[in-house]
Amino acid sequence: MPVNTAILGIVVLIYLMVIFYLGWLGYKRTCKDDDYMVAGRKIHPFILALSYGATFISTAAIIGFGGAAGSLGMGLLWLVFMNIFVGIFIAFALFGPKTRRIGLNLNAVTFPELLGKRFESRFIQGFSGALIGVFMPLYAGIVLIGAARFIETALGVHYDIAVLIFTIIVAAYVITGGLIAVMYTDALQGFLMFIGMGILLVFTYRILGGISQAHQSLTELGHLVPQALVQGGHQGWTMMPELGSPIWWTMVSTLILGVGIGVLAQPQLAVRFMTVESDKSFNRAIFVGGPFILMMTGVAFIVGSLSNVYFFENFGQIALEIAGGNTDLIIPAYINNAMPDAFVILFMLVLLAASMSTLSSQYHTMGTSIGHDFYRSYLLNGKAGRTVNITRLGIAVTILISVVFAYILPISIIARATAIFFGLCAAAFLPIYAGALFWKRMTREGAIAGLIVGTVSSLFWLTFVHAANAVPLGISEFIFSTETIITGTWTLVDPILIATPLAAIAAVVVSLATEPPSDEHLEWCYGK
Repeated sequence: MPVNTAILGIVVLIYLMVIFYLGWLGYKRTCKDDDYMVAGRKIHPFILALSYGATFISTAAIIGFGGAAGSLGMGLLWLVFMNIFVGIFIAFALFGPKTRRIGLNLNAVTFPELLGKRFESRFIQGFSGALIGVFMPLYAGIVLIGAARFIETALGVHYDIAVLIFTIIVAAYVITGGLIAVMYTDALQGFLMFIGMGILLVFTYRILGGISQAHQSLTELGHLVPQALVQGGHQGWTMMPELGSPIWWTMVSTLILGVGIGVLAQPQLAVRFMTVESDKSFNRAIFVGGPFILMMTGVAFIVGSLSNVYFFENFGQIALEIAGGNTDLIIPAYINNAMPDAFVILFMLVLLAASMSTLSSQYHTMGTSIGHDFYRSYLLNGKAGRTVNITRLGIAVTILISVVFAYILPISIIARATAIFFGLCAAAFLPIYAGALFWKRMTREGAIAGLIVGTVSSLFWLTFVHAANAVPLGISEFIFSTETIITGTWTLVDPILIATPLAAIAAVVVSLATEPPSDEHLEWCYGK
C-alpha cells in the first residue's frame, strides 16, 4: 500500500470516528419527536449557519459547478452573488424568522407540514411530501456521484463500491441520530470545508504565479475554446457568453437563476429555520453563513476556470480535454495533478464532508417527507405509530432510490441535475411558501392551485420544451416525433422562468376569488 494511501486511510478513519461520535451524541440527546425532527428547536446560531451552508454546498457545487466553470468560465460567479444575497441574506433576514415563528405556533416539524397546517390542507402536506420523496433522490443521487467520482479518481476504488460504502456510513448516523446528529456533524464538516477551500485557493494562485498573472493567462487562452462552445456563444473563460446564445441561457436561466432563486424553497434548508430558539439567531448566522458561501462557491468557480491555465501550461490541453469531455472530472483531475499529496488527503476530507453534510440532510428530509408527511399524516391521517419510527423507514426507502440514481445517471450530470431539482422546488413551493409567510390572504384553494400549476408546468416545460432536458429524456420524441414541441429561443429558457411566475399568478388569482382564512386560524398561525 502506498504511503499516501495509508495516511489517507488513517485520516479518514479518525474523521469517521469523530463523525460517529457526534452521531452518537445526537442519538443520546434525541428524546422526543421534536428532537429527531427539528433538533429540539434549540440549535446555536453558529451551528445553524454552518449546517445550513454545509447542506447547501455539496459536491454538486464543488465538483459539478466547479467543473461547469472549467467549461463555461467565470460568468458563474454571478451565482455566488445570488447564493449570498438570496440564499443567505434574504433567507436568514426575511424567511427564517417568519418560518421559525409560524412553525413553532403550528407545532410543525417538517417543511410540508408547515405548508399543510398554514393552509389547513392535508393534501398540500401529502402532495409536498410525495413530491420531495420522488424527486429529491435525484438530487441525492448526484451528490453521491460527486463524492464517488473523486474517491474513484483519488484512491482507485471502483465507483460502485465507493457509492455503497459512502451511503452506508451516512445512513447509519442519520437514521439513528435524527436532525441533531445531522446538524452537529454538519458543523464539523462545514469547518473542514472552509479550511480546505481556503487552502485550495491559495495554492492555485501560487502555482499560477499570483492573482493577476493567473487571470491574465486565462484571458489569453480564449482562442482555445472548443469550436462547439464558440458556436454556442462562449467568448472566453473570463467573459460572459454572448447575450441570448444557448450557453448564455444555460448559464443564466438554468444555473444562476435556477439555483440562485431555488435555494429559498429547498425543504432541507427551510426546516433548519425551525431549529433555533429565537429570531436573533438569524442575525448572528448571517455573518457566518455569508463568508462561508463565498469561500465555498467562489473558490470552486475560480479554481474550476483557472484549471484551464494549469492544464495548458503543463499538458498542452484545456481542462475539458483532460477530463475527456466529462466536466464532473475536471476538479478531481486538477486536484490530483496540481496539488501535493498532503492536500489531496485534506481535499478528500473536504469532499467527504461536503457530500456527507448534504446527503445526511437529504436523507433526513426525504425520510420525513415520505414517512411523516405522506404516509402517516396524509394516507393514515395521523393514525399510525411514532413519527420517528415511520421516518426511519422512510429514510431507508429513499436512500435505496438515491443509490439507484447514482448508478444510472449519465456523465456531466451533476450541475444540471442540481439546477433541475432547485428549479422544480422554486416553481412548486416558492410562491406558496412566500404566501404562507407574508400574505395572510392566501387561501387553501390558492395554495393548492399554485402547488399544482408550479409542479405540472415545471415538469411539462422540462419534458417537452427545454431542449437541454427534453432531448436526452426522449419523451417528446416518443410521443410527438419531435425533440421539442416548440422551436427557437423558447427551447433554451429554463422551466423556472416559466413555471414559477405561472404558479404565483395561479395562487394569487385563486386566493382572491375564494374565501379568506378565518381570523382564528390566522391568529393561530401568526400570533396576535
